[in-house]
Amino acid sequence: MAEIISSGVYLQNGRQILNESNIPACEAKKNTIAYGILSAHNTSDSENDLKIKFDALASHDITYVGIIQTARASGLKEFPVPYVLTNCHNSLCAVGGTINEDDHMFGLSAAKKYGGIYVPAHQAVIHSFMRETMSGCGKMILGSDSHTRYGALGTMAIGEGGPELVKQLLCKTYDVARPEVICVYLTGAPRPGVGPQDVALELIGAVFASGFVKNKVLEFVGDGIASLPIEYRNGIDVMTTETTCLSSIWETDEETERYFINHGRPEDYKKLAPGSIAYYDGMVKIDLSKVECNIALPSHPSNVYSINELNANADVILKEYGLLDKLGKDGKIHCDQGVIAGCAGGTYDNLCAAADILAGGSIGNGAFALSAYPASQPVYMELIRNGAAANLMASGVTLRTAFCGPCFGAGDVPANGGLSIRHSTRNFPNREGSKPGAGQSASVALMDARSIAATAACGGILTPASSLDVKYTPSAYKFDDTVYKNRLYKGFGSPKPEEELVFGPNIRDWPEFPALSDDLILKVASVILDPVTTTDELIPSGETSSYRSNPEALSEFALSRKDPAYVGRAKAVRALNASRKGEGLDELYSVLKSAGYAEPEKALIGSVVYAVKPGDGSAREQAASCQKVLGGMANIASEYATKRYRSNLINWGMLPFTFDCDENALPFGIDSYIWVPGIKDAVKNAEQSVKAYVLSDGALNEITLSLPALTDDERTIILSGCLINYYRG
Repeated sequence: MAEIISSGVYLQNGRQILNESNIPACEAKKNTIAYGILSAHNTSDSENDLKIKFDALASHDITYVGIIQTARASGLKEFPVPYVLTNCHNSLCAVGGTINEDDHMFGLSAAKKYGGIYVPAHQAVIHSFMRETMSGCGKMILGSDSHTRYGALGTMAIGEGGPELVKQLLCKTYDVARPEVICVYLTGAPRPGVGPQDVALELIGAVFASGFVKNKVLEFVGDGIASLPIEYRNGIDVMTTETTCLSSIWETDEETERYFINHGRPEDYKKLAPGSIAYYDGMVKIDLSKVECNIALPSHPSNVYSINELNANADVILKEYGLLDKLGKDGKIHCDQGVIAGCAGGTYDNLCAAADILAGGSIGNGAFALSAYPASQPVYMELIRNGAAANLMASGVTLRTAFCGPCFGAGDVPANGGLSIRHSTRNFPNREGSKPGAGQSASVALMDARSIAATAACGGILTPASSLDVKYTPSAYKFDDTVYKNRLYKGFGSPKPEEELVFGPNIRDWPEFPALSDDLILKVASVILDPVTTTDELIPSGETSSYRSNPEALSEFALSRKDPAYVGRAKAVRALNASRKGEGLDELYSVLKSAGYAEPEKALIGSVVYAVKPGDGSAREQAASCQKVLGGMANIASEYATKRYRSNLINWGMLPFTFDCDENALPFGIDSYIWVPGIKDAVKNAEQSVKAYVLSDGALNEITLSLPALTDDERTIILSGCLINYYRG
């Protein structure tokens, strides 16, 4: 199980842990794998303030239209690096009339015009395709999806909001302070029935709550790696996003080399390992032989229990999570649905193991249903060739094409009140597609494909795969990219500027955004006091996907699951900025003038959201851009859950304030006015705190808002009003 060492440690030859060394930590840090890769991609003169240029980019059909529209408005001429546009989120084209396929046609036309790589719907989920075709030892890849992780293939990959990809498309850089590196030291070998999701949940459960690895790089080493097949490693690696780390990297070996040979890219392999003495800022030790079959209960991947522990204490634990109705009269936990899908679940190895467990059996003809989504057409073809697909189907499993829907609430929505067990990436609230506001609710628990298949074999009764006597028959995977050769558009290096972009009626340009004014008036449009606010709660997934190419239409959904009145309040503030009168402004202006401010009427008026810790989860930039479209100018938070959400705010010209205060004693509430004088100069001068004033009972009450760690470019973007304005000059 997981043991955390919070102090710095030395590692000798990638195996022996040392408490001290004759080599200074500052020098030994340079011997980590991560340090070398980051340095090789750094274009700045500083070892610590990095300006990264990536080897390739990736987006899916929920994000690429907005990214290309932003880059186009900023002067894009052609894609300077390989940019992969996959169609794995809005694949169904079943909602919103022509909207989804219109986006796809826009993507194909953009790939032709600017020289991109276009992967049609149902061919592959984004991360499987990037592993198969674009990864490489020592490379770096940036994706507009939070689960952009290819560390097990020796590739440092980072998931960020769309504007960070725009910067790369415009030949700019990804600016970040050199991150700390945490060693994940693996020993032993997993027991039969224990899969990659079980190990991943063990890691997430150990580190998430403390924030131990937040915005750091996880570097996987240890003799335990040799016991793991490459897809097993990929399955662990993709879930590192849920630890809130920045990126991940693994030492590579002959197993990694075989992967690249099998995928026709032997030149992309090279041996990666720490130097003779490497220093890490901390360590997580995991003995793989002690990891059990795990489950993450709703509504976060860190709510981890072993399945045996849950079964033994079902009445107590299920009551805590509001799932007591899933405990049957027989004393067993009854699940309603199973799904094995996406970049985490839909791998060849996972589905072969599920087929072995279900071989010759049946999932039954009751309420429990199981669906499986091979993560790419090459994987699907090989499952057909080796008979695993037929075995799964014969047992009652429904096989689907490559689709990410179950991960974000756009596929396999269970019945009201249902419990869905899924080998997918997240189980945030409403990720299964329900609508609690309309009286429709369900729950998702994360499990490994093996235990999901074991549960299916037992008719939906929660069962760890380790409890079954199964003969696993591993089948060597042979990658066949014939379908890719026949269906993909590969235009990198051959842009066709004469091509016209294809616009559907739902694809709209970004509205104009004003530059930051000398002073700023903020009106509070929402106050969220939950300990953590996910990206899904800031802008819902699922039903909103069809409107991701229409900024104004999408903004109607902002905070709809957390604060349904937010949109109306934000629009009212936007109207105030246009009219400059009403809604208490006269009183505010009078008080400000009495306090000596000569022309407060010239200040920009914008809305602000307060949340304790916003932005956990997805990289979707729309969590910030929707607020901006509605007239948002800032967030105030105790802290930001992820770097990518804070970056999204900045790139859309919103001030990422922090405020040190007990949320039970906030000096402002909904509809409060906050006057921030001299904000333009404060940003220009890199001031890390600003004085602000809350209007209350005709008086101005002073507060201090923090604005730490903005780079020169970030300050200029905020001053300009957004990234688009910044590049327009």
